[in-house]
Amino acid sequence: MRITIDNLDGTGPRDYSASVAPEGPITLQRTLNAPARCTAEFVVGAEGLPLPSRLGRLIVEAEDGTVLFTGYLATEPVRVYAGEASSGAVYRARVSAVSDEWLLDRAGSGATQVATTSLSLDGSQLLARMVARTQAGTFEVSSTSGGQVSGVFTARASVPWSVNAGEAAGAAYASYRALNGQIMLQPAGSVTHSYSDADGTLSVAELQLGAVRELANDVTLSGAEEPAAYIGESFVGDGTTTAFPLSESAYRDTTRTLINDSFDGVAIDSTVWIGSDPGGHTSLGAGGLTLNGGTGQDGQTTLTALDVVEIGGSILVELGGFALGAASEGIVAGLYNGPVQLPACFAGFNVRQSSSGTGGVTVIVPLLNGAEVGTTFTLLAGHTYTLRLRLHSVEMQRIMQRYYCMADGVVEGFGDTSGVSAPCDVVFELVDEGASSNTPATVLYDTAAATGTLPTSPATCAFAPVNATQLFGSIRSVQVSRPGSAWVVSTLPSGTKQTRLIGSAGEGVDCEVSYGTTSGTPGKVTFFAGRAPVVGEIVTVQYRNQQRSIARMVSATSVASEAQAGAAGNIGGTSRWLGKVLQPVTRSSADCEAAAQALLAFASSRTAAVAGSYATVNPSVDIWPGDVLAVTSDGMTSSLLVRNVEIKDGNSVPEIRTYALKFANDWATQWADGLGLKLSEAIATDAFLPATAEDAPAQVLANLQQLSLTSVNGTELQIDAGYDPPTGGGFEVRRRDWNFGADADTADLVLRSPVRNFSIPRAAQLERYYVRMYDASSPALYSRFSSAVFVNVPVT
Repeated sequence: MRITIDNLDGTGPRDYSASVAPEGPITLQRTLNAPARCTAEFVVGAEGLPLPSRLGRLIVEAEDGTVLFTGYLATEPVRVYAGEASSGAVYRARVSAVSDEWLLDRAGSGATQVATTSLSLDGSQLLARMVARTQAGTFEVSSTSGGQVSGVFTARASVPWSVNAGEAAGAAYASYRALNGQIMLQPAGSVTHSYSDADGTLSVAELQLGAVRELANDVTLSGAEEPAAYIGESFVGDGTTTAFPLSESAYRDTTRTLINDSFDGVAIDSTVWIGSDPGGHTSLGAGGLTLNGGTGQDGQTTLTALDVVEIGGSILVELGGFALGAASEGIVAGLYNGPVQLPACFAGFNVRQSSSGTGGVTVIVPLLNGAEVGTTFTLLAGHTYTLRLRLHSVEMQRIMQRYYCMADGVVEGFGDTSGVSAPCDVVFELVDEGASSNTPATVLYDTAAATGTLPTSPATCAFAPVNATQLFGSIRSVQVSRPGSAWVVSTLPSGTKQTRLIGSAGEGVDCEVSYGTTSGTPGKVTFFAGRAPVVGEIVTVQYRNQQRSIARMVSATSVASEAQAGAAGNIGGTSRWLGKVLQPVTRSSADCEAAAQALLAFASSRTAAVAGSYATVNPSVDIWPGDVLAVTSDGMTSSLLVRNVEIKDGNSVPEIRTYALKFANDWATQWADGLGLKLSEAIATDAFLPATAEDAPAQVLANLQQLSLTSVNGTELQIDAGYDPPTGGGFEVRRRDWNFGADADTADLVLRSPVRNFSIPRAAQLERYYVRMYDASSPALYSRFSSAVFVNVPVT
């Protein structure tokens, strides 16, 4: 092998091949989805070459010109005593180099300090995004294909770039490597190297096969905390009470800030935004993001967030210090279900000139699904405003996770990433920053007061704070956050509905919400001074409670096969395993089911538990981790995933390169070293273990996302289930959750209704009911989660 080093001394790369010491040959170590390393020892002073220097650029090539390694000397060479000569002590220099992504590790993590979550991207897109966020600017991402699509991937700011890159590649069931200034992604198993006894390249003694783990065909997996019941908790105002305790703690994402930029840097932050500005109409100045016109065309001068926003739970978009000067036209704070153009704007603020009067009056109007709605507001010259766009979806997770595995050489994927359908509430509001802090926000549009909840909404949207046709002004700050699952709507005695705005005191909002704790401490809604519910006002707090996500699944085929094999010894066919999913994160029980499917696909396969090593010399094609060895021995071919490659130079002519390969299929790996699925044997301690296993993902009916309490009086609660019942089915009402079914205990059964609108008798001030839909199957199918109706209304 040929090794060159550029010591960055102006002389360019020098050939160090002849000075390599036989006692320390050139050795390359490649690990699946981790930086490669090169070590070697040189005779100091040999061939008149200088001592290699730290940060030097090192390249290793094979005799045929194949580039085997490119990287950098991350540390100073180590002097190794080699003995005595007539001139005195002799030393060798031991060097260690790290592959090219070492530069990216030095530049950053590939994440931002706030949540860097990417949705439904393939592996090459994930890597390209993380390269862009380092702002290194010297790397390209290439791929023979994009790799598999991951559902949800969150890069971490606290780890090096290479760690995030390895996890992103694993989520796409692929391997990455850094070589020649490129980040290359290769779907696992897309390159296969065939070996057999017959062609003399394989010696059985060199193939060390070992089934290192017992098969598993009944698996239970726990994941993260997930939102569970859809709760609507109602109170009645008395004109003075301001604090209303909730019955349960409300679900809240651990990551709440999605985007936060105060525009106080020297340039627009390319780790957060993608800018399209052919005329140079946007810049940063004393007032933040400065807007100076546009091309006059919709969608040409834009600023768009790198990552799309998942429209789940409560979303708050806030533009602070928004001011306009000259006559303007464009869209600000826009969420787009498609290209950043007016027709695709799901929600945003439209800025234009008034169509009445003599012109020259700039107004702002809410946009919903590409059309203007609500109140037109005239912006005053010299005033600055805070614009807020609030959205609320009862579904917290709109994109499900995707899991991959390789079984018998074939890559399989589990989990649907097409997006969960869900309704949505939307509120547009505006605050004049020069007004008193106690002045209520001006609500320009509220779906609760106008049309009620929107029946559908996109699962994700691109967020563009600016789409300037012709905008003249500035924006001081932008923030997009996910406060939690809570949403407050009230019905006045007149029957008028309105959304009660949640926030902090001094923001012109109505109330704040305490979410409680995961240990069970309930939350609370507290109204601010002057905002208390009036006498007879019904306040309904919509939120989700929480539970540990979990799934148990079984391979009936494997259980039957194992039982037959062990019949003589009276051994049952079930082999159970319990664990926890570490990566990719399981955000719901449905995700746990997909992960369990992937686990069963390889854990019940005999070849999936194979691990071992193989050695070969001068292979015709270079071998990398993520490749597959198709090894034929005794007439049977096994597909084996390569995880480590060590290459050593034989220091001879012609060249001898020895490849020592370690392979392990998915079930044979250490728990934290899996490719597409990383597991822990320690199941969550608060998980409620399912008593029985399913042989397929749970067959469930739709959740009652839009069930609502339409009226309440002293004798009954009137319910609208939000859906028509299935033929032969209906809606089951119980006093306790998780106790549904025709065979369940009837003590807490309240009623079964065959119609959409029904009433529940009541006799107490505090009452709690849980509702699920069921069908005519035998046994009946039910909704996965309950919709709960909690009331705290006096009986009169």
